[in-house]
Amino acid sequence: MSVDTQRETHKFQAEINQLLNLVINSLYSHKEIFLRELVSNASDALDKLRFRSVTEPELLEGASELEIRLIPDAEKGTLTIEDTGIGMTRDELVKNLGTIAHSGSREFLELVSQRGQKDVNLIGQFGVGFYSAYLVADQVEVVSRAAGKDAQVWKWASDAKGSFTVEPAERATRGTSITLHLKEDQKEFLQEWRLRELVKQYSDYVSHPIKLQVKQTTGEGDAQKTETQLEVVNKASALWQRSKSEITDEQYQEFYKHLSHDWEAPLAWTHFRTEGNQVFTGLLFLPKNPPFDLNAAQQRGVRLFVKRVLIMDRCEEMLPQWLRFVRGVVDSDDLPLNVSRELLQDSAVVQAIRKHVTKKTLDMLEKLAKDKPEDYRTFWKSFGTVLKEGLAVDTEYREKLGTLVRYESSREEGLTSLADYVSRMKEGQKAIYYVFGESRKAVVDSPHLEALKKRGYEVLYMTDPVDEWATQGLREFQDKPLVSAMHADLKLDETEEEKREKEQRAKGLGPLADRMKEVLKEHVREVRVSDRLTDSPCCLVVPEGGSHAFVERLLRERGRSVPRVKRILEVNPAHPIVEHLKALQEKEPASPQVTEWVEMLYDQALLTEGSSVEDPNRFARRMTALMTQLAAHSPVKGTNAPAGAVAAGPETPTSEARPSEGAAVAAGPETPLPQN
Repeated sequence: MSVDTQRETHKFQAEINQLLNLVINSLYSHKEIFLRELVSNASDALDKLRFRSVTEPELLEGASELEIRLIPDAEKGTLTIEDTGIGMTRDELVKNLGTIAHSGSREFLELVSQRGQKDVNLIGQFGVGFYSAYLVADQVEVVSRAAGKDAQVWKWASDAKGSFTVEPAERATRGTSITLHLKEDQKEFLQEWRLRELVKQYSDYVSHPIKLQVKQTTGEGDAQKTETQLEVVNKASALWQRSKSEITDEQYQEFYKHLSHDWEAPLAWTHFRTEGNQVFTGLLFLPKNPPFDLNAAQQRGVRLFVKRVLIMDRCEEMLPQWLRFVRGVVDSDDLPLNVSRELLQDSAVVQAIRKHVTKKTLDMLEKLAKDKPEDYRTFWKSFGTVLKEGLAVDTEYREKLGTLVRYESSREEGLTSLADYVSRMKEGQKAIYYVFGESRKAVVDSPHLEALKKRGYEVLYMTDPVDEWATQGLREFQDKPLVSAMHADLKLDETEEEKREKEQRAKGLGPLADRMKEVLKEHVREVRVSDRLTDSPCCLVVPEGGSHAFVERLLRERGRSVPRVKRILEVNPAHPIVEHLKALQEKEPASPQVTEWVEMLYDQALLTEGSSVEDPNRFARRMTALMTQLAAHSPVKGTNAPAGAVAAGPETPTSEARPSEGAAVAAGPETPLPQN
């Protein structure tokens, strides 16, 4: 059977076509990174082979060298990147080079399209760095032979115009060769000096030798001859095993880019070696920006090496989940080469390494916050929400994390630390106060803050869902308890005179309080006089064991069955609306207008705590009726509306059967309309 008859043609997955379109239209600002991506893939193939050969030594038969070769051919206009790694079968070629298997890649492509980004610099993070080849090539051929006895050789080829072909080919040894047919304006990548420069810049830290095919001229005159030979052009040693004094900042940064496929330099890094009961080396990096799918399970973990052999690409056991943004390597001398996931989870060695790596990471963050506060703010914007998860789930690091968290506050000067908050506390202030809501805008004028603001107390604005659990985990900082301004147990210091005034107001509220309890018995567990309100008529507070309204709503939106905990309604007896209701209640104990206003105040309290009202249409009708009455009592000059008239309409019933539905308090000399 001829090769043509064995050739298969496949269409690219739709997302691959979209990706290729982005690449071919030169969305990269630095086309030369194609070499970094392809060399990185080749290095991964060698690492996989070396790992598997621990238990399957026969995979190394035929060619024991583990190396990468760069072969430029000026006559053909091609550049070949070749490795002696694990290789690919026919099915793997079709799957790996024709589809996007990474779970976040489709969303990534949609995001890029929506934002119209000029650079797709995160391409390598999504396992699709191979397609960067089309930055410089208009035709790409891949010839691969999987490691193992009697493996077949297959060739994959495509011009990136919607399809690719797969057919049998020839290759003497295992591994993969990627041949790029360079575009006319990209022939610079055939020059020896240019390839040396790029390897040194981007791939000098690959732990396998990268060999460049160079031309060597010997002899003179007629005896002169030119031969080709392979020359190692990288250091081919693990960067993390070198002494820190030998490594420049630029080298650390380029190694991070090689490791993470990130284009931007890291914010910080820490390089350490531990010797004692366990011997291991670590090199950890703090990214500047989060990966697109930070919350995906596959994004967690650092690379685990054992005696310089790559064991796992993302070893989640090395760091807790709330540090999943950290990138880096850990190289142990004590773990076995055939270590399994199960062994990692139960190993005392791993637990000791994890504890040390976690401490080093937190030390790195603490140093960044102290020495480079602007960079730390950048970190916090990207990863603060993730870091706060540690307060909720890991009490061991509570104190350390407490020094690292940052919040906006009523001080209105950007983010603040808890330590700075405590240093600014007013004399006599006993707690760290916070308010919880969907955004700063939603909480800045919350009625729950009125008494705190009157006392000059600073209030933290917590707007992440995780803050609900983070504060429960932290509980206190520097012996100062964290207290929610929205919780029922808010206790503020009062003078004896303030206590007497409060007791007097509570007595005066008596009959109205009983009426409010009766009207709202299905909604609130208690009605009581408030000492946190100064300007608002009422508010809802969270009883012990309850959650803030914002959290309850989020959980319900995510399909969780969360029963609504009845709130406590706090009332400000000195507010004009409440005083009016007291007078109306005393005059007409059965007045339906009192019921109407109590329900309206309750709806208002729901909105200010961040909840939705049960019947928004009814609430709107009540507001319309109230505004209509206000307009009637304050007629615009030139109108003919008689004083005291209320416009009737379909939403303002006049039937005596339902005198309170949609109506406001009747105006008159004995029941003046309250001014809020």
